[in-house]
Amino acid sequence: MNKQDLTLLTDLYELTMMQGYYKKGQHETVVFDVFYRHNPCGNGYSVCAGLDQVIDYIKNLNFTYEDVDYLRSLHIFDDDFLQYLSGFHFTGDIYAIPEGSVVFPKEPLLKVIAPIMEAQLVETTILNLINHQSLIATKTSRVVYAADGDGIMEFGLRRAQGPDAGLYGARAAIIGGCVGTSNVLAGQLFDVPVMGTHAHSWIMTFPDEYTAFKYYAELYPDNCTLLVDTYDTLKSGVPNAIRVFQEFKDAGKPLKKYGIRLDSGDLAYLSKKARKMLDEAGFPDASICASNDLDEYLLHDLKAQGAAINSWGVGTHLITSKDCPSFGGVYKLSAIKNENGEFIPKIKISENTEKITNPGNKTIYRIYEKETGKIKADLICFADETFDESQDLLLFDPLETWKKTKLAGGTYTMREMLVPIFKNGECIYTSPSVTEIAEYCKQEKDSLWDETKRLFYPHRVYVDLSQRLYDVKKALLDQAHKPE
Repeated sequence: MNKQDLTLLTDLYELTMMQGYYKKGQHETVVFDVFYRHNPCGNGYSVCAGLDQVIDYIKNLNFTYEDVDYLRSLHIFDDDFLQYLSGFHFTGDIYAIPEGSVVFPKEPLLKVIAPIMEAQLVETTILNLINHQSLIATKTSRVVYAADGDGIMEFGLRRAQGPDAGLYGARAAIIGGCVGTSNVLAGQLFDVPVMGTHAHSWIMTFPDEYTAFKYYAELYPDNCTLLVDTYDTLKSGVPNAIRVFQEFKDAGKPLKKYGIRLDSGDLAYLSKKARKMLDEAGFPDASICASNDLDEYLLHDLKAQGAAINSWGVGTHLITSKDCPSFGGVYKLSAIKNENGEFIPKIKISENTEKITNPGNKTIYRIYEKETGKIKADLICFADETFDESQDLLLFDPLETWKKTKLAGGTYTMREMLVPIFKNGECIYTSPSVTEIAEYCKQEKDSLWDETKRLFYPHRVYVDLSQRLYDVKKALLDQAHKPE
């Protein structure tokens, strides 16, 4: 698949601001942070994804002759600015948290350090790529948690909001924990497993259900899952499936991987009845797969009711994150470099407390409990701050500062989360494969406490500020509210 040129996939105001900076001669280096304010779906964490597509976007960022001609036709850009765009390329630095990492509100998922015009241009597309895939990866992680070890197949392509959402949503779903996807193009592009069964139309084109099942089993004896609810699940579908399984067994050609799929009705009741019928017929290893507008809440209830299902096809609710359709990531200026090469912290102030930003050129340290390897907290600090794990570490809530935790030296470890992706416009990072990212994501989720992973009212992981960053933020707030 050819790399997409996404240069004009931006909001108009990014370009009009760029022209303003150009006209004023503003070329100073700035820092922008990508972060979000709330975990989607009421979750206790999020899963970041989409970085590999950001890398492709930055690598292919340039204005073609056709792009410049189109912008000229809008009659709002001057020729000198358009001439500048015709030679544009990204020269800055980008740092990011690796894909598949568990992340929390307010911390930078990605940081751009670049001349103001370059940093401004890339805002919209970076947010588009990170927001969508992080949303779907997080939703998938919830569904996978609810399945409690059963395999989840991503079946959402036909309900996704367009080809890109279906394609990159499938990628994010694999990162979040799906074992495969029905999306064949995603399988090809990302080298991930493709899975599927057959539709009701397959059954309906044959004279009867038994004949349809038998022919399908002849075609696919190594992976034969039969859809049993076209006519009557328990009176027709399951008995006909058993008949086919038995005939192949009697002929000395037992099916290698086989089972049934339920796509309607009361899945708990039907699956338990079907399981009993399959077991009594001598097929205890036949799998039972279910689909039909599933989400994490329905899976949770079905598991609680003892549904005899061990494989799940989840489509619409996963690929669209139906109950929470946006991730809410934002892109905010946090510092400007002065003539002496120092980053001067900048802050956005709002009457809405949660919209007040954290100033400065920052990084994030993840703090783990040494004994268990579980996450204790994340610490946002200035990029030049260092810490000694052998010394005591005092953490405090940046809003409710009386809430403090003291970690004794030697009882914790720290890991810097932001890693360099681009330096001086050159990519210095090699993205892992999607399968490798998915395995890393699984390890990341293992570092969470069980209380943080639960679907309902999860425990919040604290994201704290270093004392130095807190002091600078407080000083900027105080300065902004000084009477004239």
